[in-house]
Amino acid sequence: MKVLVIGGGGREHAIVWALARSAKVTEVVCAPGNAGIAQVARCVAVDVGDLAAMVRVVEAERPELTVVGPELPLSLGVVDELTKRGFRVFGPTRAAAQLETSKAFAKEFMRRHGIPTAAYALCTTLEEVHRELPGFSVPLVVKAGGLAAGKGVVICDSHLQAEQAAAQMFSGALLGVEETEVVIEEFLDGEEVSFFALCDGKHAVALAAAQDHKRIGEGDTGPNTGGMGAYTGDGLLSAEMEQWLLQNVAQRVVDEMAMEGTPFHGILFCGMMMVPQSDGTTQPVVLEFNTRFGDPETQAILMRLETDIVDLFEAAIDGTADKLAIRMRPGASVCVIAASAGYPGKYVSGLPIAGLDSVQDPDVVVFHSGTALKDGEIVTAGGRVLGVTAVSRATAVAPGTASGPGSKGGSPLWDALGKAYGALAGISFEGMQFRGDIGWRALRDGL
Repeated sequence: MKVLVIGGGGREHAIVWALARSAKVTEVVCAPGNAGIAQVARCVAVDVGDLAAMVRVVEAERPELTVVGPELPLSLGVVDELTKRGFRVFGPTRAAAQLETSKAFAKEFMRRHGIPTAAYALCTTLEEVHRELPGFSVPLVVKAGGLAAGKGVVICDSHLQAEQAAAQMFSGALLGVEETEVVIEEFLDGEEVSFFALCDGKHAVALAAAQDHKRIGEGDTGPNTGGMGAYTGDGLLSAEMEQWLLQNVAQRVVDEMAMEGTPFHGILFCGMMMVPQSDGTTQPVVLEFNTRFGDPETQAILMRLETDIVDLFEAAIDGTADKLAIRMRPGASVCVIAASAGYPGKYVSGLPIAGLDSVQDPDVVVFHSGTALKDGEIVTAGGRVLGVTAVSRATAVAPGTASGPGSKGGSPLWDALGKAYGALAGISFEGMQFRGDIGWRALRDGL
């Protein structure tokens, strides 16, 4: 089978990598791809913001399966256009993708259907922001209404700061595009978890849970980014909590989207805040939905996926996800992002990357997020440049034993982290920055 992947970041590199390992796949094409993807797939130039151009590429390549990686093509309706032309496509329609592309749609959808989410106000003018702010205590959150590449969330310690953030969103000064709507939201304290479900229009099936590190600085400080690292592993969620999220969030979304005439096919990413309660329990609350694989969570998740990834894509398209047994490799995996100096602000591209050939561990893969080939040399071409990803050989054993989860030296996550940071030590480019504390919460809790 010939498979075409739309996108060119670290998530798409991980998807291409997984497809190349499938016995069902004879050729992988990626549009546009990057320097790392070009090592395992044939890359074809395309602008993922140009709907007609993407359709032309697929029509020229005639793949048996097309996989849409990023959110922008989904927001443009690439799945709708390709499906109309008879192509098999993995991903939601433009209408279903509104769960991610429109904060207003997602919040109102959750309100209608009783899905737990933070208190909020939708504002289309700065005057509305000024009027709504007194109803929120500080800190509070201001969110861009549309797509913002993970950087459209500002946590504000005062109402004045919130007004300034909203003004910058409306003017385009913050994100480079003028927002027509912003969301003022209650600040929730707790731990974030990304819960991924495979959806086929009728059924939601649990894929994996992961934890992303969105802030640029160690200890979760500084501005939000597209994600500086992520980890996944056994025990991140209890079996009971995973089942609760599956039934009360993911399956409810699938059921209600179908009832509203917009069936959801693809990956539903449920960004959850696990809010501690006074009685010692935890209340899961939805922060956001994404309607595709996350980045950098995908890099870590696919390193552990044992089920053929083609089976996931075809089940979502054919409505047979409930018949699929998804198998994950026991243990843990981690992705550490190496970013350009200045990210998530201004940064310089075109810098040579050294040491990529030094990574020889079979449990480590360096996924390229923002790279290009220049005069035969791989150079930086983005804010997030590389995702050094490792999977553990260790598996969890009983707590209290010499190598149990309470002992860092014996935990699967510690094993994966050692491999990832060890590989990262041999890679360099001018101004390279990365967080040295990925997975710190899990290590603190002995996972």
